[in-house]
Amino acid sequence: MAFTLYSLLQAALLIVNAVAVLHEERFLRHVGWGSDQGIGGFGEEPGIKAQLTNLIRSVRTVMRGKMIIFCLTNIVRKVCFC
Repeated sequence: MAFTLYSLLQAALLIVNAVAVLHEERFLRHVGWGSDQGIGGFGEEPGIKAQLTNLIRSVRTVMRGKMIIFCLTNIVRKVCFC
């Protein structure tokens, strides 16, 4: 298998898909990354943990509909051309 641009895009798709399916109550809260964890005070910079939870939450919110289309397109391409 050659290292191509398509394989790089497919790897990125799988990583974003893995982040999008993380469930907050089932997984993230058990490892201490829930939404109520890491709330800072006013004027304080959020820590790395709070920034990562915000990134996970925003990826789930923004990419949910797009991920369905991207994954279905990838599946159809794999079935038809491979």
